[in-house]
Amino acid sequence: MDINEPAHDITREARINDAFVRVAGTLIESYDVVELLSTLLDTCTDLLDVQAGGILLADITGALELVASTSEEAEIVEIMTVAAGAGPCIESYDTGTVVSVPDIDANAPTWPRFRKTALEQGFRSAHATPLRLHGHVIGVMNLLGTKPGALSERDAQLAQALTDVATIGILHERTFRQPEVVAAQLHLALDTRILVEQAKGVLAQSHTLTMTEAFTALREHAHKQGVTLRAAAEGVIGRTTSIESMATPTT
Repeated sequence: MDINEPAHDITREARINDAFVRVAGTLIESYDVVELLSTLLDTCTDLLDVQAGGILLADITGALELVASTSEEAEIVEIMTVAAGAGPCIESYDTGTVVSVPDIDANAPTWPRFRKTALEQGFRSAHATPLRLHGHVIGVMNLLGTKPGALSERDAQLAQALTDVATIGILHERTFRQPEVVAAQLHLALDTRILVEQAKGVLAQSHTLTMTEAFTALREHAHKQGVTLRAAAEGVIGRTTSIESMATPTT
């Protein structure tokens, strides 16, 4: 390491190394796809100049479905859903390329609904990165910023590298499965998302939490208990898990 290297660069390098360890660390046997992608999003918003994001996977028809989001509030979910229908997400998925929108107000006229929804929620820039490997695109990560401006080349490369790690993990498992099992795996991921939504509702209502706070509490409980998000959600919904200790997630 160069002793003349600026301290902030050294710190960033350490954080980047830790980021890859965190994302790769979720690729354990019987890993949880939702947890993997949530970790990827948390890592990107921590390292890059973005404030929100979502990851969408394609179902067997090619339609994009939201699987993970940095915020569980309805406004962010709506933006991601709109972008999947007509916006940077669908363009990135269809072309298999990065789609950068440095100024949503000025650069998104062909996506009027996405432009309107994003601007209403205070977002001014977007960066969509495909989850792809050797031309095979399985989904897309959409990052949103509250200020106009494109990601730097370095940050864009980092976003792609992190999504590549997750993509390799997902596709590596799929290569050992029959097509019908692959379809079942994706269905399980989307079904897990539904269960998580229901569990969030239970926690939010029981403890007066926001949806994001409820999701954080659920993830922390899953980590502490060494179970998947799906198992944690099923425990909350089925009342087989005590939810009293899940009321105050760690910040």
